[in-house]
Amino acid sequence: QVQLVESGGGLVQPGGSLRLSCVASGFNFRTQRMYWYRQAPGKEREFVASIAPAASFTNYADSVKGRFTISRDNAKNTVSLEMNSLTPEDTAVYYCNVFFSSRDVWGQGTQVTVSS
Repeated sequence: QVQLVESGGGLVQPGGSLRLSCVASGFNFRTQRMYWYRQAPGKEREFVASIAPAASFTNYADSVKGRFTISRDNAKNTVSLEMNSLTPEDTAVYYCNVFFSSRDVWGQGTQVTVSS
């Protein structure tokens, strides 16, 4: 069974940092591109970042470029998202994602709230 479990969310002040993690199981992690998405209240789910299987290529949404860093540890089946210089606009539920066996698989999400 393919499973993604996120952790690391919480409440942080503007300008602060958080590190999200996603542990994957049920598939060959090291062969799959991994993604982070987020969904703010009342908005569509949006792409945040992705990372190629060998971590050689990464992509970011313009809104997070230069502030967020995606990384992966294939030995631990883990993909992470380091988030710096957070603003209230980054408040959302953050989801880990993989497209596997012709379908999107999502984690349960982890809430990130940026507020003073």
